Amino acid sequence: MCGIVAYIGHKEAYPIILKGLKRLEYRGYDSAGIAVLNSEGLLNYKRKGKVAHLEEFASQQNTSGNIGIGHTRWATHGLPNDINAHPHISGDGSIALIHNGIIENYDTIKEELISRGHVFKSETDTEVLVHLIEEVRNRENVSLGEAVRLALTNVVGAYAIVVMAHDNPNQLIAARKSSPLVIGLGKEGDFYLASDATPIVEYTKEVVYLDDEEIAVLNRGEEIKLYSIQNQPKTPFVQELELQLEALEKGGYEHFMLKEIHEQPTSIKDCFRGRLNVDKGWVGLGGIKDYEQKLAKAKRLIMVACGTSWHAALVGEYLFEDLARIPVEVEYASEFRYRNPIINEDDIVIAISQSGETADTLAALELAKSKGATILGICNVVGSSISRITHAGSYTHAGPEIGVASTKAFTAQVTVLTLMALSIGRNKGTIDESRFQRLITELEIIPEKVAKVLESNDKIEEISRIYKDARNALYLGRGNSFPVALEGALKLKEISYIHAEGYPAAEMKHGPIALIDEEMPVFVIATKGQSYEKVVSNIQEVKARKGKVVAIVTEGDKQVKGMADHVIEIPETDDTLVPLLSTIPLQLLSYHIAVMRGCNVDQPRNLAKSVTVE
Repeated sequence: MCGIVAYIGHKEAYPIILKGLKRLEYRGYDSAGIAVLNSEGLLNYKRKGKVAHLEEFASQQNTSGNIGIGHTRWATHGLPNDINAHPHISGDGSIALIHNGIIENYDTIKEELISRGHVFKSETDTEVLVHLIEEVRNRENVSLGEAVRLALTNVVGAYAIVVMAHDNPNQLIAARKSSPLVIGLGKEGDFYLASDATPIVEYTKEVVYLDDEEIAVLNRGEEIKLYSIQNQPKTPFVQELELQLEALEKGGYEHFMLKEIHEQPTSIKDCFRGRLNVDKGWVGLGGIKDYEQKLAKAKRLIMVACGTSWHAALVGEYLFEDLARIPVEVEYASEFRYRNPIINEDDIVIAISQSGETADTLAALELAKSKGATILGICNVVGSSISRITHAGSYTHAGPEIGVASTKAFTAQVTVLTLMALSIGRNKGTIDESRFQRLITELEIIPEKVAKVLESNDKIEEISRIYKDARNALYLGRGNSFPVALEGALKLKEISYIHAEGYPAAEMKHGPIALIDEEMPVFVIATKGQSYEKVVSNIQEVKARKGKVVAIVTEGDKQVKGMADHVIEIPETDDTLVPLLSTIPLQLLSYHIAVMRGCNVDQPRNLAKSVTVE
């Protein structure tokens, strides 16, 4: 959840760290802090609120130095305030530490340390860890790196940490378990560290992704030293970043979310680039090629995900059951591991995550793997934990998604799931050739149709103005449009703070219809298809209760247009692919309503982009 940035080298550390924190602020923005080491000693500056508050405060301070660590926080233990902000300092003031994750046994360790005379200033689990490292270092008379290693053998939980000490001005120590950490290798023996690659790409393309229970010793001007928590030396695996710096900028858009909504014609095309060839009539996903036969023979697929990715998985359930005729169960990753699920060795578990670091999803995968199941991943971030733990998988190639509310990641995940279902269905013979060719032909032109939907932005903005002050909203859809209704409601909740619920349209009369009155906007996905007439009946039920209907309809529709208060047209497409188009207007509605309500669209309250703690 939190964002980590650190630097050691020959340049000034503070500006590098500050810029990195701004790039990582989507991971948490409750508080921020930077510690630097210079001739005055170990200097630590922290402030509640956004990175801008820290920048204003630190502008009046001595921030010089060639080594430093920085942190932007999403609070877990302790309120967001100056004291609980990172970095945290050891009791003797000699060691500074930043941390992403949760130390689950911190209270037991804290009691022991208090009995040894340690005094704590904050409510955080992180301060306990830095005190523990101090205790081990002084008691065992060992190096900083060895003290970190020994301390971590006593820790239960998740962590990505970077540590520095005032008597080691040429060294940083880094370690991770279940929380991401990447090290950038500079050309002059300098090192850049961060929770993900976004702060690093400006300075280097060569990176090392730490694996679980790995510790890195970074000495200025020397090669990286890597070893396990069991003290076994390891060989760093250097990878080249594909990320482009311009992808991290707003590109003239007011918000990252709006930019990412408008990037979807490109991100969807990038997702199927090289995986779909209409002229030759094939679909192929190289990442799962070795598992295609196993997928085709599978008796059950289990999809695990959280949030928006869970909604994409629900669309995937329709796709796989329709096209590949494989039973699918979609599970909240956060619930899956705690209910003693039945997992067989011939099951295939597919994890879906934008970041590839979602803690609950990773835990679900570990459980499935321990039961002998085949585990596959669909994620957006190269080198992420899910991509490393799974047997195989596919990247979505959506590019960086900075806005906390996911948009292009959703459509990219649905695109990958569509490609997988088409490929397996064809191999199994559960989809006839004419339908297969029709669907891949239609999928190829979906980006053009998404671009056409985006042309309705001004009209959608007008509709948003009418409903910006609503207190509640209902989203309805049938079939594979039901997950889109759920996703539309989630977007409105996330960024505008309006209470919203998504429902199968037929379920409205089993309870939610009691809420409908003349002030309740009801957003209905009413595109032409198998359930069209049923959805029309549901709209009539809403209108009979004086509800306000905003309908997403197929271009040229007249029947719903005559009934709804507002309609937003999308181009006609095959029923199977409707979610890729119908979700776009709902994203724009949420965006414009949030802007009009004065909400922070890219950084909504209480949320973080990557949920790396359970």
